[in-house]
Amino acid sequence: MPLISNTPVEKMTEPYPRRWWALIVLCLSLLIVVMANTSLIVAAPDMTTDLSLSSSDLQWVIDGYTVPYAALMLLLGAIGDKYSRRGALVVGLLIFAGGSVMGSMVDQTGLVIAARAIMGVGAAVVMPATLSLLVAIFPKRERTRAITAWTATSGLAIALGPLLAGWLLEDHAWGSTFLINVPIAVVAVLGAFVLVPPSKAAHMGRIDYVGGLLSIVSVASLVYAIIEGPHFGWGKAPIAAAVIAGVGFVAFTLWELRHPHPMLDVRKFTQRAFSGSMLAVLFFFFGTFGSIYYSTQFLQFVLGYNALETGIRLLPLAGAVFVGAAVTGKLTPRLGVKAMVLPGMVLGTVGVFLLTQIDRSSTYTDFLPSLLLLGFAIGLSVSPATDTIMGSFPESELGVGGGANDTSLELGGALGIAVLGSLLGTTYKDKLTDLVGGHLPAATLDTAKESVGAGLAVADQVAKAPNGGPQQAQALVDAVNESFAHGVAHTSLIGGIIMAAGALIVLVVLPGRKASGTHRQEEAADAAREPAEVS
Repeated sequence: MPLISNTPVEKMTEPYPRRWWALIVLCLSLLIVVMANTSLIVAAPDMTTDLSLSSSDLQWVIDGYTVPYAALMLLLGAIGDKYSRRGALVVGLLIFAGGSVMGSMVDQTGLVIAARAIMGVGAAVVMPATLSLLVAIFPKRERTRAITAWTATSGLAIALGPLLAGWLLEDHAWGSTFLINVPIAVVAVLGAFVLVPPSKAAHMGRIDYVGGLLSIVSVASLVYAIIEGPHFGWGKAPIAAAVIAGVGFVAFTLWELRHPHPMLDVRKFTQRAFSGSMLAVLFFFFGTFGSIYYSTQFLQFVLGYNALETGIRLLPLAGAVFVGAAVTGKLTPRLGVKAMVLPGMVLGTVGVFLLTQIDRSSTYTDFLPSLLLLGFAIGLSVSPATDTIMGSFPESELGVGGGANDTSLELGGALGIAVLGSLLGTTYKDKLTDLVGGHLPAATLDTAKESVGAGLAVADQVAKAPNGGPQQAQALVDAVNESFAHGVAHTSLIGGIIMAAGALIVLVVLPGRKASGTHRQEEAADAAREPAEVS
C-alpha cells in the first residue's frame, strides 16, 4: 500500500484497511477542538488579570470561538461533502492552528477575541469533517465502536484541556495555553494525508447556499442572544438577536421545505429517533458544560487549587467517560439506543442535583461523585445518540449530519454556560449583598459582586487598606465563599430540574427499539449498501 492514500473511499471495493489508524487522526482533530474551550477555563483568571478584562470582555473571549463554530458547521459540512472531506479536515486544522498561534502572540483583548474567532471557523470545518469521514470509512458493523471512541475522545478533552493548560501555567503566561493545539494539529494534518483516504459525496447536487446563509444568520443570532441576554440583560441587542433568530429559523424551514436539494431536510425532525437524539445531545452538554464551568471556579477560587491541580481533579470525569463508552459499546447492540440514552440522562441529572449539597465547607470529594456521574453518562449515552443522528443521513449528506450533531452539542454547551452561569452570577450577587451590604462602600461592593474572583481581589485590597485589616478581609472572604457556594447549590437545583425535564422529553420523543416496523428492513438496506459506503 502506498504511503499516501489517494484512492477515494467511494472507489474501494473492500473496507479501507487503515481505517482504525485513520480514526486516531479524526480523534486527534476532535481533541483540540474541544480542548480549545476547556483549557480556557483554567487560563481565564490569568488572562483576566493580565488583560484587565471586564466580565463582558471575558465572555467574548470565550464566545468569540463559540459563535462562528456553532453558526458555520452546517454550511461548511455541506461544502466538505461536495468537494473533499479530507481536504476540509486539513484546511480546518490549518485555520485552527493559525488562530492558535495568533492567540499565543497577541496582548490586546480585541486581537485575542479575533484569534478565538479564527479558531472557531477552523473548528466549524473540522468537526463535521471528522464525523462524515468516520461514517464514510467504517462499515456499518464497526461504526458504533468508532463513534464510541470518538465520543470518549470528547470526554478526554474535557479533562485534558485544563490539565495541560494548568501544567503550562505553572511556568508560562496564559498565551502558552493556545499553543497546546499546534503540535497536535500538525500531527493530525500529516496523519490525514498518510492515513485518511479522500472522500466526497458521489451524487450530490448544487449546494443550497441560501439555506446555508439562513442557517448561519439564525444560529449566530440565537447563540448571541443566549450569551448576551442571561449574562448582561435583555436589552435592545439581545432582543433583536432573538427576533432575528426566530424569523431566520422560520425562513430557513420554509426555504428548506421548498428546495429540491435542501441544506438540511427539516422533515427529519418529524423522525422521533433523530429529534430525540438531537435533544439528548443538547441536554447532556447543557448540564455538563454548565456544571464544569462553575465547579472549576469553586475548585480554584474557594478551595484554592491552582490551574494544574484543578486539571488533575477533572481527570476522573474523563475516566468515567471511557468506562461509560465501554459499557455502551457492549450493550447498545443488544438493548437499543433508548435503553442507553435514558439511563444516561437520569445519571447526568443526578450528577447535577448532587451539587445542590455544596456549601462553604465543601471539599473536592463533594464534587467527585458529580464528576463521575456526568462523565459516565456522557460515555454511556452520547455515542448511541450520535450514531442515530448520523444514521439518519444518506452518504451525500454526511457532512451536514455531522454539522447537525455538532451544532446541537455546541448549542447545549453555550446554553449551559450562559444560562447557568448567569443564574450563578445573579444568586452570588444577591447573597453577597445580604451578607455584607452596608458594611462596604457601594463602589467596593459593586466590584466584589462582579464575580467570585473580583470579590477575593477586593478582600486583598481591604487587608491592605489603612482602615481595613486581616479580620475585615477574612470576613469578606468568608462572605464571598459562602455566597458563591450558595450560588452553586441554587444553580445546580435549577440545572437539575432542566435536565430532568429534558429526560422526560426524550423519554416521550425517542422511540423504543421496536417502535418502527421498518427497523429490520432499514438495517438490511444498510447492509446491502455497505460496500458502497465504506469502499
